[in-house]
Amino acid sequence: MRAVLSSVVANVAGALALTAATLVPASAQTAHEAGGVTFTVTRMVADLSYPWGFDFLPDGSLLVNEVEGRMWLVSADGKTRIEVAGVPRVRAVGQGGLLDLVVAPDFATSGRIYLTFSEPGPGGAGTAAATARLAREGDTARLVDVTVIARMEKKTAGGRHFGSRVVPAPDGTVFLTLGDRGDADRAQDPRDHAGSVLRVNADGSIPADNPFADGVEALPEIWSTGHRNIQGAAIEPSTGLLWTLEHGARGGDEINRPEAGKNYGWPVISYGRHYSGLRIGVGTEAEGYEQPVHYWDPSIAPSGMAFYTGDAVPQWRGSLFVGALKDQLIARLEVENGEVVSEERLIPGEYGRIRTLRNAPDGTLWFSTDEGDGALYRISGAL
Repeated sequence: MRAVLSSVVANVAGALALTAATLVPASAQTAHEAGGVTFTVTRMVADLSYPWGFDFLPDGSLLVNEVEGRMWLVSADGKTRIEVAGVPRVRAVGQGGLLDLVVAPDFATSGRIYLTFSEPGPGGAGTAAATARLAREGDTARLVDVTVIARMEKKTAGGRHFGSRVVPAPDGTVFLTLGDRGDADRAQDPRDHAGSVLRVNADGSIPADNPFADGVEALPEIWSTGHRNIQGAAIEPSTGLLWTLEHGARGGDEINRPEAGKNYGWPVISYGRHYSGLRIGVGTEAEGYEQPVHYWDPSIAPSGMAFYTGDAVPQWRGSLFVGALKDQLIARLEVENGEVVSEERLIPGEYGRIRTLRNAPDGTLWFSTDEGDGALYRISGAL
């Protein structure tokens, strides 16, 4: 696990740095083969410290979060980067820090992005999602109008299980995934945000069709409960439905399709075991709890996920790609009618811990590595 230099990282106003990014040498491009398909992995941006979320802007440049509290604006050619000012203060401890980042679908007109982070507060920290506008002027960049739209109200100590992904949905609402913060029972408390998927409008208000919108049975922003630590989430292009990816304990990593008001079982049911080897809850199933779409046992320690929509490797179009931290690989899953029908494992152990996957505007698939000398890589067709 990464060393934490400071428990709280504050953005220093006005401390913008324009630095040269590492140029990509020819040796950073490697050919691979899997399942009869040849593909190329190219290192595009190097010298990153534990990059977490990243996403592409309409002009081809991209934004990258480093977990310890820095956001970078990287040019389309990868040659320069600017540190973005105005990033919210985060508590960078354990698995917490500056986490996911998504460019809003309407960015071309709104200039808006979404980001998630471990928000400090009385008692410790909790996951939060915010929206902000990216303001650019010459060689400077800054987040303005930063507004928290959803947060874990109960702050606790410790550095485990923050989640977190933020996912704009086709209907204009926004999903936020939250971990249980290492306290499993919180995931079954309908008055606690921990271990849940939240759904809010883009301004943070509650959608009228949320399952608990009236707040009687559960907090009104809760969409689903019973999750352990969701670190991957994506919208399935063909259906518009949310898919999520969460860590189990010793085994029991899960893919789910969270539905409104449903409970996904943690810690009452699981396909994994406690790290001690003891059984979790009552076993693998019980009335009132949903079954996963897919699970891994033993665990691969899953992270980001993306449905591939590009054409750089046409044989893979429509596949679901899943990154793994512990197993240091990317799993390609074929999906048919809401079910996973096959799995193929790519680049095991060759690039380090895989954190986030994103479709790029040019039809390629990019991923980041969760390392102190982390980088962004592009997957494209054969050389």
